[in-house]
Amino acid sequence: MAVITVRDLRKRFNLEAGFFARFGRFVYAVNGVSFSIGERESYGLVGESGCGKTTTARLLVRMYESDGGNILFKEGIEVGALKRGALKRYREKVKYVFQDPARSLNPRMSVYEVLVSGYRWSSIWPGEKQGRSEAAALLEEVGLGRGDLERRPAEFSGGQRQRISIARGLLMRPDLLICDEVVSALDVSIQAQILGLLLDLRSRRNLSFLFIAHDLKVASYFCDRIGVMYRGELMEEAPAEGLYRRALHPYTKLLFSALTGSAPDAVTAASELKTPVTEAAGCAFADRCPLAQDRCLRERPPMRELGGGGHRIRCFMV
Repeated sequence: MAVITVRDLRKRFNLEAGFFARFGRFVYAVNGVSFSIGERESYGLVGESGCGKTTTARLLVRMYESDGGNILFKEGIEVGALKRGALKRYREKVKYVFQDPARSLNPRMSVYEVLVSGYRWSSIWPGEKQGRSEAAALLEEVGLGRGDLERRPAEFSGGQRQRISIARGLLMRPDLLICDEVVSALDVSIQAQILGLLLDLRSRRNLSFLFIAHDLKVASYFCDRIGVMYRGELMEEAPAEGLYRRALHPYTKLLFSALTGSAPDAVTAASELKTPVTEAAGCAFADRCPLAQDRCLRERPPMRELGGGGHRIRCFMV
């Protein structure tokens, strides 16, 4: 059974900000994204900065309100229709871990207050004594100590602060944990430790993950399936092992080749991702694609499955 299902999700932002800003020009951040995440599954959203992956993740917890599409939780609960108490209970089951723990952890609070500040106002708060006991046990589970409860976040390293952020997300026993670039700011050795911790937590707690990353190799190691995003659209989706061994879309190949410094000559460093201020008439990647033809500029390719096994691609030329 799917923990969460996303269908044709869309979000645009007004291009100008402020009280006197003109309305009518938009940034099209998410343009018809669809995917699902099963029980105990890790689903990765990968792409360059500005491709819409973080906006998609924030739409799932309604940090932003969507402009179209559906988000269904478990047995068909329409997330966009939830109000007050029902939305509160949904957010207890879907938790968000941010990229930068130095900014997401209040430096004025102790670690204990950071962990329970949201839990204390939840529908499942067990009381101060039990809450402190659970917080201490969870700190030990993520590799810290009970004695760290009264310390401040600034006393910890970046990797340790990320462990505190993960513990905060786990305290209400969620079904889905959204990890937004949680290892991108860490040293390689610390990245491996955090990824190992998340894999262990998934096994022991039966967790599902939405894993946001820009590094395809990291995502391929951690995730079961991966969706590759570009300008607000999914370009390719496949099981992680299959994508790593046989990427099909020109953009996915570009991402992998960029990791080794062997980007195709036809895609230059100057042809970077552009902010989509108009809805693309054709393929979103056409202006950078070495395979693009006239049809690619005129028509938007549908997402279609190739060869079975859940490998889907949005491309006329493959």
